[in-house]
Amino acid sequence: MSNHQSILKGGALARSLSTLLACLLIAGGLVLAGQGIWIHAKAFAAQILLERAFTQSVATGVPVKPWSWADTWPVARIEVPRLETATIALKGASGQALAFGPGHLDNTPEAGNQGTAVYAAHRDTHFAFLKNVEPNDLIRITRRDGKVVTYHTTHMAVARWDEAPIDPQATGKHLVLATCYPFDAVTPGPLRYLVYADQVADLAESE
Repeated sequence: MSNHQSILKGGALARSLSTLLACLLIAGGLVLAGQGIWIHAKAFAAQILLERAFTQSVATGVPVKPWSWADTWPVARIEVPRLETATIALKGASGQALAFGPGHLDNTPEAGNQGTAVYAAHRDTHFAFLKNVEPNDLIRITRRDGKVVTYHTTHMAVARWDEAPIDPQATGKHLVLATCYPFDAVTPGPLRYLVYADQVADLAESE
């Protein structure tokens, strides 16, 4: 088989995998709708497609949708090395986007830019690990353009969603990861758990 044929075959297999996983998301929803297991299954399956799309975005420099009918696309990978956890974040924080991964709030800067970048996700899936984040933990953000930005966790706070002390235009380069609180609640509420962090380079420059 020629290299050209191999590439075509590999591309076809990748597309088939994406189609299969996307169909499983729909089929699973029809079978398991209303059950907690479906929420976690959907979150897991979606991250496979998001990781693939994000990798392609970094390689090509253009946004890549995780499935054909998606109205959003991956913009960052969020990692906490100490916890050995990673998740792909999407553009925007609509309810539809948050069903599949963390969302980058549109009115906040991109990670590594001046101000406070904010990412939000559900407490029982993609940001369940926030309850284990500690002060001094490192949080690594890989952007869609391939740039890697490292933050140093400073503190955590709990606040109402409409009273959260977050300033997108703050001086310096900061990060906030936000999720609903308490973590073990089963119904929506007004409280948010916030993890605050400062960019490591900025800390070094200020010393």
